[in-house]
Amino acid sequence: MKSINDINFKGRKVLLRVDFNVPVDDNKHITDDTRMVESLPTIKKLMNDGAAIIIMAHFGRPKKGGFEPEFTLEPVAKHLEELIGRPVKFTQELLGSGVPEKMAADLKDGDVMLLENIRFYPEETKGGEELARQLAALGNCYINDAFGAAHREHSSTAVIAKFFPNDKYFGFLMENEVRNLEKLMQNPPRPFTAIIGGSKVSSKIGILENLIDKVDNMIIIGGMRYTFTKALGGKIGNSICEDDKLDLARDLMRRMDEKGVKYYLPVDSVIGDKFGNDANTQIVPSGEVPDGWESMDCGPESCKAIRDIVMNSKTILWNGPAGVFELSTFAKGTHEIANYVAEACKQGAFAAVGGGDSVAAVKQMGIADKMSYVSTGGGAMLEYLEGKVLPGIKAIQD
Repeated sequence: MKSINDINFKGRKVLLRVDFNVPVDDNKHITDDTRMVESLPTIKKLMNDGAAIIIMAHFGRPKKGGFEPEFTLEPVAKHLEELIGRPVKFTQELLGSGVPEKMAADLKDGDVMLLENIRFYPEETKGGEELARQLAALGNCYINDAFGAAHREHSSTAVIAKFFPNDKYFGFLMENEVRNLEKLMQNPPRPFTAIIGGSKVSSKIGILENLIDKVDNMIIIGGMRYTFTKALGGKIGNSICEDDKLDLARDLMRRMDEKGVKYYLPVDSVIGDKFGNDANTQIVPSGEVPDGWESMDCGPESCKAIRDIVMNSKTILWNGPAGVFELSTFAKGTHEIANYVAEACKQGAFAAVGGGDSVAAVKQMGIADKMSYVSTGGGAMLEYLEGKVLPGIKAIQD
């Protein structure tokens, strides 16, 4: 696949799909513009080439069909102007009114236009081909830089690509995601260690099953580990557990044994007598949590063991926190793992961090730049790790 770095888009009208689904406060002020900043390299490359840029993005989950004021991209358009230092043409009128069509037709080289929320069209999330045709008619080439929506077969993320068989590309963000994910899953340097956390086994079944054939070590942390601990006969007190997944946990451990995958469950836990920073705490063996207490984090012995595994790994995938890291009382395990992974990277390991909580942790600690790769798309990365084909990637590669 040709990189946009090798192409000059001067005189072209580029349809650019991005993920600008940013958080806003009650006054519609953007509280975190990370997703916008991440696509700036692609936008600036096109601006510097002298392309006319027509940006497509979604915001929130509009339900009614048609314009809904609470989901307008107007605040995004204003902030984008600040980020790129030039005007952004924008209208709240939708396709079919003739207004965005005329604005797109009148764009000059170097102009930037943002279409109103692409999810105001019900056909978008259904992968409607007619909407994709209407969008395609606005430009003469297509670039997808929205990895966060790459797992959706929507009109603007996948279907539109068929109208540009010879002029469809990944933006820099998408290119980086695809390259790093392929490196992670197709031919990783070994030993390869996966650190998988989260509250429920049920949300990570696909990842665990797909990774069994790929990793050398599997470290299971977070709330999901207590299902495994209970499956082994341990006492977990009031800790989170999916009783209907105990047989599945036993089966996964059996399969890892058969494949020669070394799996590790934390041996000690930081427990609390309630869910809060002011909880009374103690450290106990993981399978000896007393009634009325809840396991909330990995203990110090577990952290030491995890460090030894991580520091002897050449490839590391980390998805999911060690405990309830949003409570400072129970954040140490997650922070320790983040530091171990950063330390391993410094010594030459390749480490990928994905999933909202893991990414939030490394950003909160200010060490995201010390990781080899931090994914921008939680759901998209999860589906890739499950072995699924992502429509937004396939549409460009076909």
